[in-house]
Amino acid sequence: MRVAIVVGTRPEIVKMSPVVGECEKRSVDYVLVHSNQHYSYEIDRVFFEELGLREPDYNLGVGSGSHAEQTGRMLAGMENVFVREKPDIVLVEGDTNTVLAGALAATKLHIMVGHVEAGLRSYDRTMPEEVNRVLTDHMSDFLFAPTLKAGNILLGEGIAREDIFVTGNTIVDAVRQNLRMVGGRGSILEKLGLRKGGYFLLTAHRQENVDDATKLEGIFEGLNLVHKKFGLPIVYPIHPRTGKMIARFRMKMPDGLRLISPVGFLDFLQLEGNARLVLTDSGGVQEESCILKVPCVTLRENTERPETIDVGGNVLAGTNPKRIVACTRKMMGARRSWGNPFGDGKAAERIMDALL
Repeated sequence: MRVAIVVGTRPEIVKMSPVVGECEKRSVDYVLVHSNQHYSYEIDRVFFEELGLREPDYNLGVGSGSHAEQTGRMLAGMENVFVREKPDIVLVEGDTNTVLAGALAATKLHIMVGHVEAGLRSYDRTMPEEVNRVLTDHMSDFLFAPTLKAGNILLGEGIAREDIFVTGNTIVDAVRQNLRMVGGRGSILEKLGLRKGGYFLLTAHRQENVDDATKLEGIFEGLNLVHKKFGLPIVYPIHPRTGKMIARFRMKMPDGLRLISPVGFLDFLQLEGNARLVLTDSGGVQEESCILKVPCVTLRENTERPETIDVGGNVLAGTNPKRIVACTRKMMGARRSWGNPFGDGKAAERIMDALL
């Protein structure tokens, strides 16, 4: 069996790293294809280095652009790779333009597609990620659902039961594998002068939030109120997209917001695991904070990770300032005793078992 593993963004690199490891463990022939959808060292290259992944066999160098431009360049590039390499199956992960392009290029060439993290739904078609994940699921031959709830969603959409595999989420594999490495590193908390439980951690990058001046202003006003209420610094490894929009909108930074450069996965795990609380619009960070038992406030009106809410580790605040403060107050009192809904850390093993 020859496998093409497609990645393009930080979450995909992290979540596919256990699958790459499983290929190497079992001597499965694989080719690693990187769209380069994320294209700076801080949010791309550093993850390959820290996770011990080999250089991609193909780097398409796509970079930024409109959804049509970006997806079109990826589609053409991946078609060329798949024609040359002739994989038996293409594996994609998540909900980005990279995922859609990889699945579509493979389908057009009659190559089987495996979708890691299938069955997630926010039911909000204004999100480009929702469109990508729905289309990818309905092109895929192997649908690796992270939870039973995601598997049932796929069944409800008419996908055959024999094509669905409930594996757990590979983020659990990645977090557990890399937490062991964190202990041997210098502490980013010490470097930043932070103490355990003495700060909030923020991530914000979603197009529907940061490209909308009203929503971004609502988030910042909410953060300002949170800082006034609780008096803790809010550490923000700022995403390049958000930095660009802040400058364009000429927005004033909230009190207590501490901007830092993007950090690698290992440093981010330290920041995440030691935070008093996480505020985020990221799906992956919702999962990670839930696994690490750190309370999460999600700056969105919906989530494709409802399991985090079901177990009590997350709450939806949207971008209304008063709701952000109220939800932060609620989660400050959350007991960190919830169970991990995303599996036992053996998702990559189950994925490879199904393929083999």
